[in-house]
Amino acid sequence: MKDSALEKCSLFSDIPAKELRENLETVPHHIQYYAKGETIFEMMEPANRIAIILEGRVQAQKPFPNGSQINFSARLPGEIIGPAAVFSKSKRYPCDVIALEPATLMVFQEHDILLLLQQDIRILKHFITELASATYLLQQRLELLSYTGIAQKIAYYLLIQAKQLESNAVPIPDSVSNWALILHVSRTSLHRELKNMQTGGLLSYQPPVINIKNTAALEQLLSK
Repeated sequence: MKDSALEKCSLFSDIPAKELRENLETVPHHIQYYAKGETIFEMMEPANRIAIILEGRVQAQKPFPNGSQINFSARLPGEIIGPAAVFSKSKRYPCDVIALEPATLMVFQEHDILLLLQQDIRILKHFITELASATYLLQQRLELLSYTGIAQKIAYYLLIQAKQLESNAVPIPDSVSNWALILHVSRTSLHRELKNMQTGGLLSYQPPVINIKNTAALEQLLSK
C-alpha cells in the first residue's frame, strides 16, 4: 500500500494510518497498473469502479465528433477518480481517463466503496465533500467556457485559482499546451495574450508560475 499517497487522499485526510490500514484490510480492492497512454476509464462505458491514484498522473479527456477535444487538469497521487459517474443516474463515465505516465491505482468496485463508507463516518463525510467539490468545479468550468475572449478566459482562471490558493502566484496546469486545452484556445493565441497582459501590467508571466499584478484590472476584464 502506498501510504504516502493515501495520506494525501482527501477521503482519509484525518484518519490515523493504523486505522486506515484496518479499514482497508476489511474492504475488497485491488492495485492496478497502467502504462503511459493507456485508458483507465472509457467514455460511456458502465461506471462501476472508483480509483485512488497512488503513483503517476492521469487526465480526463472529452473528445467531440468534430475532432476537437477538451482536456481537464491532470489528476495527481492521492486524488480520486470516478465517484461522480459511479453514483450518477446514467452510471456511465462521461469522458475518457488516460494515464499521462505510468500510473498505479487502488481500485474499488461500487459495492466495496459503499462498504468502506459505512465503516467510518469520517470517510463518508469526506466522500460527500468530494462529490460536492466536483459539482462546484464543473460549474466553474461552464462559466469559463462562457467567456469568448482569450483575455477573459485567462483572467477568470487566474482569479479563481488565486482565490482557492489564497495567493497571487498561480501555477500553470502541467504545461502551457495543456492549459490552452483547458481554456479551449490555441497555444499560440494563449502565449500571445499572456505577453500582451504582461506588457499591460496585469500579470508577470514566468513559467511555470504566473504572478497576478493587477487583480482589479483582471476583474474589470470579466465585466466587459
